[in-house]
Amino acid sequence: MVRAEIITIGDEILYGQILDTNTQWISLELDKLGIKTVRKSSVGDQKSEILQILNEAAQRADVVFITGGLGPTKDDLTKKILAEYFDCELEMHPVALQDVTEFFAKRGRELSDINRDQTLLPTKAEFVRNAQGTAPGMWFNEKGVIWVSMPGVPYEMKNIMEKEVLPRLVTHFKTPVIFHKVIKTVGIGESYLSELIEDWELQLPAHIKLAYLPSIGIVKLRLTAVGGDLALLKSEVDAELAKVNPLIQSYIYGYEKDELAEVVGRLLLDRKATLAIAESCTGGHLAHQFTQNPGSSAYFVGGILSYANQVKIDQLGVSASILEKYGAVSEECIQAMAIGVQKRLGTTYALATSGIAGPDGGTEEKPVGTVWIALAHENGVVTRKLTLGGTRMQNIYLSSLACVNLLRRYLLNDLT
Repeated sequence: MVRAEIITIGDEILYGQILDTNTQWISLELDKLGIKTVRKSSVGDQKSEILQILNEAAQRADVVFITGGLGPTKDDLTKKILAEYFDCELEMHPVALQDVTEFFAKRGRELSDINRDQTLLPTKAEFVRNAQGTAPGMWFNEKGVIWVSMPGVPYEMKNIMEKEVLPRLVTHFKTPVIFHKVIKTVGIGESYLSELIEDWELQLPAHIKLAYLPSIGIVKLRLTAVGGDLALLKSEVDAELAKVNPLIQSYIYGYEKDELAEVVGRLLLDRKATLAIAESCTGGHLAHQFTQNPGSSAYFVGGILSYANQVKIDQLGVSASILEKYGAVSEECIQAMAIGVQKRLGTTYALATSGIAGPDGGTEEKPVGTVWIALAHENGVVTRKLTLGGTRMQNIYLSSLACVNLLRRYLLNDLT
């Protein structure tokens, strides 16, 4: 397999002043070609450190991508360092000079000496046109490795990659086909999920690998198949999906780019059903899960943000006696909230949240992270008590996620 390394150059990246999005984008594009990224590195504007990382990259990669350090200012060192590294001189490249001259002429500006110097390229470099800026890219075939140097500006780098570099890579390397399939699960932790599918995982063919990609509240399973025939790989992965899906069906909510609330929205549309929401501790975050999806107005009617107890009484019809006897964070209150917003907005279903997100407000009986959620449906109310232990934002997010998943499982007749 062809191995790639990506190096980003610039103090501003190390200081956290600029977010490095280049490496992720490049990795995704390389993956489509069957080129595996084995290392990503960031280095500052120091000659010795850049030379060191170039030497290291040459030992482990077949192709090295370098972004940054090609601007016109004195702190942009990449071009000079590459000339030294490959033991060659810098010379004015005629096509690069013509390109940058036309670039400035189209904008009614004179070409300055400092911008003219951007067309100086190492003599061992092949010119790579930059149609979006003034700093050309460079392609080297040295020391048994392909080296590609590009500007760090994302839109310039992407244009160079798409128009110039990726086509060259396809002709230069013979690469395998890589096919990914992502299964998305909710409501189960990584270790429990692993136990459920252990036997299936152990029998996977050698050319199909499984990776666990956990995040807060969600665990993704990525199947990666490597071979020479894309259609065959897709068929083999589909066969493995058919084996594993029955083992974890209750937890699977989608594949690839599916989002949980979007999936639930489609289920509501299929049933011509509507939804309303009453929120306390989640503060509008639950409603946002639905409204961020285009077309959600077809099923999402609205919500009531009942943060204060008086709003629960006035807008949702929660009785004062419930609040006095059981408190706002209770099963009795959450039931009344869900029924109240369902009736008030006249919807098929209603979700409700009430809890203690933190970091303060907890008691011994109801510590921070205690949350009640409810689903009001055609025939009654389903409630769940959550005991969470995260930060305020984590508790808000996980409460919203649990609510959406409660509705998903109800719509699929999967509640236990």
